[in-house]
Amino acid sequence: MKEKVVFNWSGGKDSMLALHKVLEEDRLEVVTLLTTLNEKYDRISMHGVRAKLLEQQADRLGIPLRKILLPEMADMETYTRIMGEETTFWKAQGITAFLFGDLFLEDIRAYREKQLAGSGIRPEFPIWQYGTRKAAHDFIHLGYKAILTSVDASKLNETFAGRHFDEKLLSDFPEDVDPCGENGEFHSFVFDGPLFSKPVQFKKGKTIHKTYQLQDKNVSSGFYFTDLEPTE
Repeated sequence: MKEKVVFNWSGGKDSMLALHKVLEEDRLEVVTLLTTLNEKYDRISMHGVRAKLLEQQADRLGIPLRKILLPEMADMETYTRIMGEETTFWKAQGITAFLFGDLFLEDIRAYREKQLAGSGIRPEFPIWQYGTRKAAHDFIHLGYKAILTSVDASKLNETFAGRHFDEKLLSDFPEDVDPCGENGEFHSFVFDGPLFSKPVQFKKGKTIHKTYQLQDKNVSSGFYFTDLEPTE
């Protein structure tokens, strides 16, 4: 019997590549995709993707979805508390591992390991140290399709928001932009690929600019968001 695990799911390409690898290895059973959403806007946190599209994505993948609603601009104390409660819930369901699509950020991995320490649930990182350029090309060559839903305005201009994640996009990225956006340069939404029963249908809406005040810092950060509107 395969070990049952929960996937901390963003809806983006890194999560998709990690899920593909896990299912290909056939060692674990992913029982649920776990996604945090902005409670005020009902959208995936930082990706800006509507909950309805996330639900359709999970349906096309054939894996149950569990949504966690977070207050807008939740501080780390609130986030840690909510995720701690979620960990306790899944431990009671017999889950022994959480999966993450992180690639190389040591501080993020350390944070996840610290928060799960002693909980009875271990973190797993299926594509850790995969290599971001290889990950980007492999994602495309496997036949997955994604679109950039948000970009960091300090790294990329407005024209990158709403573009498809393909080889042309990779060649157009400035040299200081990670091919997978691992430093937060951009976020994406996967809408089709080998594991999908059929594509998620949508149309591109408006692209807007939003500025966020960074917690504990007297600086702000701007992002361009391209809205994706469900068409079914």
